[in-house]
Amino acid sequence: MKATYLIPAIAGAFLFTTAAFAATGEYDNMCAMGLALDKKVETDCSVNAEIDGKTYCFGNEQAKTLFMKDPEGHLAKADSFYNDNQ
Repeated sequence: MKATYLIPAIAGAFLFTTAAFAATGEYDNMCAMGLALDKKVETDCSVNAEIDGKTYCFGNEQAKTLFMKDPEGHLAKADSFYNDNQ
């Protein structure tokens, strides 16, 4: 009977622990690819990449993959949009 309660408790603790490890990124955790496309997309920064010692967040893996095809160009666009729309 006790095992029935133990498994959900362990699963809940695991989910809470993994959420605590989400990164903190540039642009107030907004999706860097979204910003490069002139859109504000909030993220939990669980999908991220480090570029030149800074962490950038993405809404999903597809956004990250697209961003990484031209990180310098996309960063310039993201910086411009972010700074103009704070």
